[in-house]
Amino acid sequence: MSIKTEKRQRRHKKIRARIHGTKDRPRLFVFRSLSHIYAQLIDDDKAIVIDSASDKSIKGKNTKIQLATEVGKLIAKKASEHKIEAVIFDRGGIVFHGRIKALADGAREGGLKF
Repeated sequence: MSIKTEKRQRRHKKIRARIHGTKDRPRLFVFRSLSHIYAQLIDDDKAIVIDSASDKSIKGKNTKIQLATEVGKLIAKKASEHKIEAVIFDRGGIVFHGRIKALADGAREGGLKF
């Protein structure tokens, strides 16, 4: 495992120690791989995933930033179907920049409050 990965995992561990999602205000977890981006709404009390979204379901030619924004809007739409208005944002130890920020902005556009 690379030093970069170990640092990200260490940061994520610190973040997870402080945040906790509930049914009314779930945790919006974001995972970014080299080619895709995923978002999940998680209820930590019951340890279940309420809903999820990824850029694999979005068709068309877009940049990674545009896809991340669309995933944010999609997860916000799915959250509103579950009557969820506010979430706790979990960036997974990744710097709040680029695709992570684009997903967060898309979710805010979709109506979620952080």
